[in-house]
Order: sequence, then structure tokens, then C-alpha cells
Amino acid sequence: MSDTMHGETWDRIVRIKGWLDENAGDLTERERTMMRVLKIGEEFGEVAEALHGALGSNPRKGSSHTWEDVTKELVDVAVTTLVALATIDPDGAKTLDARLTALVDRIPAS
Repeated sequence: MSDTMHGETWDRIVRIKGWLDENAGDLTERERTMMRVLKIGEEFGEVAEALHGALGSNPRKGSSHTWEDVTKELVDVAVTTLVALATIDPDGAKTLDARLTALVDRIPAS
């Protein structure tokens, strides 16, 4: 993973997590964790809606979204996933880096 992911990007993820922690209301730590993982599903639904809209595949709604909307929603899924990771794993950046390395290592050499 690049220094940017370890640095600025991960710091932003931790900042979002901190803000969410401070504004979690009466939720227990376990409930906060579960809600953050479930939020990934909600965000995925928004990507699916945007994709249908970009393709105009819902005859009732027509072309209701753009590919820019799809891209934005994909980033929201990624950020939400990383916030959930940071919530579950205090070494989330290292865990992400290790998993990415393992995935890349599985790519057959050309």
C-alpha cells in the first residue's frame, strides 16, 4: 500500500470513525460495530440504484443517475467498509495492506 494510504487516507478514515464514535448516541460498542458493518449493505444498495439509473434499466424511472453518481456511491461503499474495518481492527491499515498483498500475490505471472 502506498504511503498515502497509510498516511492521509487512513487518517481520514480514523477521523470519520472518531466522529461517528462521538455521535453514536446510546449504542453500545457492539451495536456500533454491527451498525457499521450493516451500513456497507445500505451503501451497496445505493450503488445498485445508481447503476440502474445510469443504465436507464428501470422503465418507471428512466435515466435517473449518471456514471459519476455510480462512482460516488462506489467510493461511499469503500469508505464505509474501511470505517467498519477501523472499528473492528485497530491495525486496520496493516490488515488491509496484508490482505491486498495476499490478493496480488495470487495473480498468476504473465
